[in-house]
Amino acid sequence: MRLILPTALVAVVAFVPALAHGAGFDCLIEPSQVVELRAAVDGVIAAVHVQRGDVLRRGQVLVELQSSAERLAVEAALYRSKMDGQVATARNRIDYSTKKLARLNELVQQNYASAQSRDEAEAERRLAESELQAAIEGRELARIEHRRAQEQLALRTLASPFNGVVLDRMLNPGDLAESGSGRRPVLRVAQIDPLRVDIVLPAPLFGQVKVGLGATVVPLVGQGRHAAKVKSVDKVIDAASGTFVARLELPNPQLQVPGGARCKAEIDGVTAPSGPRASAGAGAARPAGQ
Repeated sequence: MRLILPTALVAVVAFVPALAHGAGFDCLIEPSQVVELRAAVDGVIAAVHVQRGDVLRRGQVLVELQSSAERLAVEAALYRSKMDGQVATARNRIDYSTKKLARLNELVQQNYASAQSRDEAEAERRLAESELQAAIEGRELARIEHRRAQEQLALRTLASPFNGVVLDRMLNPGDLAESGSGRRPVLRVAQIDPLRVDIVLPAPLFGQVKVGLGATVVPLVGQGRHAAKVKSVDKVIDAASGTFVARLELPNPQLQVPGGARCKAEIDGVTAPSGPRASAGAGAARPAGQ
């Protein structure tokens, strides 16, 4: 089985053998993740609060669907959850039936009332207690319905899943947002703190690059050297190109480093090998799917 390299790395592979010692390895900086935001339910978009290029914070409301009916449902459920009329009625019946039973007990002892009357009063009190329990359970169920209505309302709001930026905005207020993976997304957002840096390394370095090693990344766009750390290393070498990929994690709290930029990377204690073995197969890299 031949390992297929991601398309974004194909252009990087060809430059691996051309690097000089100490100059570092060619690499590609990409967002940690790119997400297409779609509505969880179908609905007409009421507002989109961001534009392309805007910086996002986790939990920030980005898109709202029309939700008047759902808001009214929440209000109705909240009102039902606070209704105390049935509970109060049941408690009053318990109080009345308890006093009635006590009076009948005294009358039975004095032979002024029958045992059947006392039994009926006792049954009446038990029924009142059952009505109170049913009223309490109904109120608790109303509270659960209120929470359910709130969750239904929340489905009509799209929030940012992470700190990041808006890559693109595809729909606008008035458009119909449709649920489902095959539907058109409302927004594309990217997490760029931290960034991921993919380095295509020649096979002779396999085993030298380990998770946790420190690294330095120099973007070809902009200036500065940035500290990173090896996050993962491929366990399989691509036979066609004679390379494997190491992935770095690059903190980017100030969002100064752009995603999608090419870069040079140096891994602590690792240098590019020399000789024909270093370049063997490097020109054989093919686009994914070929």
